[in-house]
Amino acid sequence: MKQKRLWGTVLLFGCVTLSMATLAWSDGWEREGDEEHEGRGFMQQTAGVSPAINKAYKNECSACHFAYPAGFLPKRSWIKMMATLDDHFGENAELDNETTNEITSYLTTHAADQAPNRFSRSITRSIADKAVPLRITETNYFLRKHREIPKRMVEGNIKVRSFSNCISCHTGAERGSFDEDGVNIPGYGRWED
Repeated sequence: MKQKRLWGTVLLFGCVTLSMATLAWSDGWEREGDEEHEGRGFMQQTAGVSPAINKAYKNECSACHFAYPAGFLPKRSWIKMMATLDDHFGENAELDNETTNEITSYLTTHAADQAPNRFSRSITRSIADKAVPLRITETNYFLRKHREIPKRMVEGNIKVRSFSNCISCHTGAERGSFDEDGVNIPGYGRWED
């Protein structure tokens, strides 16, 4: 009886160890440098999200704001956003049909619910099935990750002004890295939980 219990414990420990090793390995693959995977169409970064890589999207959208990674919102959100560019958060951001179609195709192909990385999967899980968020800052994932940061450090900070101004605090944002270790809030310094 004792020997059965011992083997059961050993087997359980072995399964747990193997599971944890598998998770660590898969997470490590997502976090590898982009050199290994870029040639096969992947652009996985430190934080597991692909930066904006489409030239039309980068040119058009970053003319006014940071070109957010497509993996920050689900496909349905990007479709709605691109269909309502005539009233894009109070501004007319309409584009010609060819450019609109190219950007829409890029965003929906790389959307959070289409991307294979852990970061985008976490965002997708934080959004209700029928919800169509248009602001990344309103997703539960974003709210949870930023809940400890006092509003005065962001909204009351003239060098930041908004939680949607990712690039002002996330030093690796343009490379797709939103890792906590790369957060430096202007006027306050490095952010640590």
